[in-house]
Amino acid sequence: MSMSTQHGGGNRKPSTKPVAGAKPKQGGDEEPLDLDETTSDEASAAAEEEDAPVSLGKPKASPRKSAPARKTAPAGKRPAGRPAARKVAPVKVKQGAAWGPIILFSVVGLLALGIVGFAVYQVNENGLTVQQRADRIDGIKDFRKINKAYTEERSHVWGQQKYDLSIANPPVSGNHNQNWQRCLGDVYTAPIATEHALHAMEHGSVWITYQPNLPADQVEALAKKVRGKDFLMMSPYEGQAKPISLQAWGYQLQVDKASDARVDEFIKALRQNASLEPGTPCSSGDIITETGTVPRDLGKDATQQQPGTGG
Repeated sequence: MSMSTQHGGGNRKPSTKPVAGAKPKQGGDEEPLDLDETTSDEASAAAEEEDAPVSLGKPKASPRKSAPARKTAPAGKRPAGRPAARKVAPVKVKQGAAWGPIILFSVVGLLALGIVGFAVYQVNENGLTVQQRADRIDGIKDFRKINKAYTEERSHVWGQQKYDLSIANPPVSGNHNQNWQRCLGDVYTAPIATEHALHAMEHGSVWITYQPNLPADQVEALAKKVRGKDFLMMSPYEGQAKPISLQAWGYQLQVDKASDARVDEFIKALRQNASLEPGTPCSSGDIITETGTVPRDLGKDATQQQPGTGG
């Protein structure tokens, strides 16, 4: 039996069943694509895309009419030809120190310490006796210790008195006139009677004296410490050992310059505090405002008697 008879005879056309892996026809009588050729073209295109630089502009169209379909990359893998996205680490902003509250708390703390310190100082100062305050002044003469009997002479007498200047010059205690020198911050430009000055000191005044040849600027520096301040007075005095001398009842300090810090220390410690008659003012009574070394004896003719002790 012939081959044509076995297969049903007739003139049959050869089979057109596509070969596995070949692309279907795109219409017409196109010949089927060769598998090996297609595979080779896809590999070349992929290689070209990997090697091509990344363009930031609009991508150019492929010159091929129909590029092969790209395979979807598995999860977790980037597509071929695309650069991996960089992970940007979060920027940590370091906050600066809060200086405003720090400065505020520091200032408050310093003020608190200052207040406490001043309070302690005041307690200590107020707790000191006149004697203790005087003892802290370098160079001061405390006649209450040196010669207590001398400081206890304090009778009121008329007329001029003779004072032992070998003990203290100017005198810092002794019998004195019934009238006292006004000591409301008075600056006397001429000598005054010691008898009137001592009575003002008995009331608590500090009497500042200076040598008549003391330079004018030094006299003015002293005057600034005295003017307008109660229980202070000053006048020139002949014969004292140093240019400037400060007297309170029973105490004396002599210095060379008005700028000596001990001048202020003496005034602060002993003005009114050395008084033998606390509370007695310098502003009323039989006060003397005149200068001159001879006592005035105001009221002597009216009483016709010797004044008593104190007052």
